[in-house]
Amino acid sequence: QVVLSRQYGSEGRFTFTSHTPGEHQICLHSNSTRMALFAGGKLRVHLDIQVGEHTNNYPEIAAKDKLTELQLRARQLLDQVEQIQKEQNYQRYREERFRMTSESTNQRVLWWSIAQTIILILTGIWQMRHLKSFFEAKKLV
Repeated sequence: QVVLSRQYGSEGRFTFTSHTPGEHQICLHSNSTRMALFAGGKLRVHLDIQVGEHTNNYPEIAAKDKLTELQLRARQLLDQVEQIQKEQNYQRYREERFRMTSESTNQRVLWWSIAQTIILILTGIWQMRHLKSFFEAKKLV
């Protein structure tokens, strides 16, 4: 699912806010030909990814909203608390997924060991019957 798609010239900048948690992928494509790159052309990409409360430019926010130093600091603290809460929710989600994976693996290991035991018992029974018929055919029993 493509959330954001943009085209730029030789330089570009954009800001993206994700409203869904989880893993996101960034795909970059160049419209120059491969021959230009092999002929000595250079392609330089600089990614500066900021996550959480670090994305806010607080001096700009203070100037725009006309906040005092105390109000700005309170806003920073609220943003940090919100980021901590988001991180805790994400860690809970990861723990739940890990627990589900562990329980699933545990269940599969249990069923695999039960299947191995049944196969071992059936093989033993078949060997016993086969040996018994072999000895009866040779008239040793």
